[in-house]
Amino acid sequence: MKATYLSVTFRNGRALAAYLYLPRRSRDKSARTRRAPRGLVIDFAADGRPIGVEITDPRRVTVAGLNRVLRAIGAEPVTRLDLAPILAA
Repeated sequence: MKATYLSVTFRNGRALAAYLYLPRRSRDKSARTRRAPRGLVIDFAADGRPIGVEITDPRRVTVAGLNRVLRAIGAEPVTRLDLAPILAA
């Protein structure tokens, strides 16, 4: 997968959790995780590349906060439009 995309799980019309998939190879799996501020958990492949960010509390996530984490791991920033499904819920 070459593009970043967001997957959101809803319950009763509210965002329960979300996962931001980062560019990865087809066989990449999470080999380790690291907690980040505001309910974010970063997944890394075995070779240390970041492959995704779990958003455990979508109500607390902000574009600026997520982008700080993404910059720290060398990933491309997201826009408000990218996070629209969880910001609107």
